[in-house]
Amino acid sequence: MKIVLASDHGGFELKNEIKKILEELEKTGVPVNEAGEKIDKIEDIGAYSEDSVDYPEYGRKCAEAVVSGQFDRGIVVCGTGIGISIAANKVHGARCALCTSVHMAEMTRRHNDANLLALGGRTTEAPLAVEIVKTWLATAFEGGRHQRRVDLLDQM
Repeated sequence: MKIVLASDHGGFELKNEIKKILEELEKTGVPVNEAGEKIDKIEDIGAYSEDSVDYPEYGRKCAEAVVSGQFDRGIVVCGTGIGISIAANKVHGARCALCTSVHMAEMTRRHNDANLLALGGRTTEAPLAVEIVKTWLATAFEGGRHQRRVDLLDQM
């Protein structure tokens, strides 16, 4: 599984915490889901400091990297996760979900086949964010009746 990460200055610190965990999973080769997928590539496309930047650019770049097929999933982080998720969802084919709980992460994969996850660097503590990410990576899309709805989203 190839994962791309992006943040603005408000999400920089949390993005780096998530990146460390993902790099550990990549290094150990532990499967991240029941299908046995392992993380084989992680790319951080910025921001690279806490200097002020514009979150729409990072949300767009991350979503484009996923929708193009270059990456399987993307994780975006800004101060609250709201702005960067809106930006990511402007890219046709992006299904970015802002999750504030493990349950939301599970459901957005099961029912919405979310290909991007948004988190708030100033609103979500790192231990919870890590559990959200792990659950989001581990959960499969159920398909079935949900596929019709995802297809409708993708037609918009």
